[in-house]
Amino acid sequence: MRVAIIGGGAGGFFSAIAVKENYPNAEVVILEKSKKLLSKVKISGGGRCNVTNGCESISKLSEAYPRGSRQLRKLFGTFNNQHVIKWFESRGVPLVTQDDGCVFPVSQDSQSIIDCFYKECKRLGISIKTSAGVSKITPFKDRLLLKIGENEEYFDKVIVATGGSPKQTGFDWLEKLGHSISEPVPSLFTFNMPNESITDLMGVVVENALVSIEGTKFKGDGPLLITHWGMSGPAILKLSSFGARVLHQMAYQCKVHVNWVNEVNEAHVQTALIKLSKEHANKQLGTIRPYYLPVRLWHFLLMKCEINKITTWGQLSKKTINKLVNVLANDSYSVSGKTTFKEEFVTCGGVSLESITIKTMQSKVCENLYFTGEVVDIDGVTGGYNFQAAWTTAFIAAKLN
Repeated sequence: MRVAIIGGGAGGFFSAIAVKENYPNAEVVILEKSKKLLSKVKISGGGRCNVTNGCESISKLSEAYPRGSRQLRKLFGTFNNQHVIKWFESRGVPLVTQDDGCVFPVSQDSQSIIDCFYKECKRLGISIKTSAGVSKITPFKDRLLLKIGENEEYFDKVIVATGGSPKQTGFDWLEKLGHSISEPVPSLFTFNMPNESITDLMGVVVENALVSIEGTKFKGDGPLLITHWGMSGPAILKLSSFGARVLHQMAYQCKVHVNWVNEVNEAHVQTALIKLSKEHANKQLGTIRPYYLPVRLWHFLLMKCEINKITTWGQLSKKTINKLVNVLANDSYSVSGKTTFKEEFVTCGGVSLESITIKTMQSKVCENLYFTGEVVDIDGVTGGYNFQAAWTTAFIAAKLN
């Protein structure tokens, strides 16, 4: 049996190794169009490679995917994050789980993952060809004919692991086969706020904020980082991921509501402020911060409410307290544009899940053709989830059922 893996990235290598382990006598070849292999693995997690997330339940793991959550949940029963951790550790790559759930190699170097893949390919006898772009797949009887550069070759089974594409034209060759394509749009990005003075607070981190897009149901929670261009951090990245399509339609012009204290019940915030006004009646607002907010942010919010920080807590009127409640629980900022998060360009979109039998990752329109990773319309929030989707779909596709 001849098996071609199109794409020399995370999903490509993982599926190639799994195919060879499932079918030791198969001839397996990885075809990569560029000269570079595993380039996304190399830069991921700031060069440390966030291989997966350590969350402990399949339901929690599934919640991290704005697109493909329901389908992945079924597959995670077969191969999930705990399996991935065992997979790497059994192959000589010890991993460590951080407090935030992100899982990295103990070496804190993505090269450990890359070396592991190369070593496994060598051990199993998997061929790797670079500068070998596939431009066309033609079904022929019970095999597939691939156009590789200027040459053509027949394969019994083919796994497509080409990753995402920022443009729909990147999927034309798969659409021609009859696959339905979901339009690719950016996901996982930070918000630009060129007209907002909050950018003066660059570097300030709020550990547990809640953010939402005005006029929608999309929300994101977790740490929020104020940058010199706007806002970033897990809360914003989560929001950008779940709201990717809506934000694209809005041309990245919208209002974002920020709940700095992540307390949705405003009456609770009001109670907390009234309590402070009684307990610290003679202390200045500038020195006693509700919810242990960062000093610079608290002073900024006081200024926004036109309240002098030398005012004492006991001097606050009911009206002023309500003003503070509103700015803490329902602050608002204008977004105008986006910025790619680090070097990690993630898109939602790709081969529609309607074109794939999810149980096997096989194409519904082209027999013996399988998919893995970001080429499919599945994507996750930041924290190791996109790699997890690649490992899981690769493991399933490699069964070649």
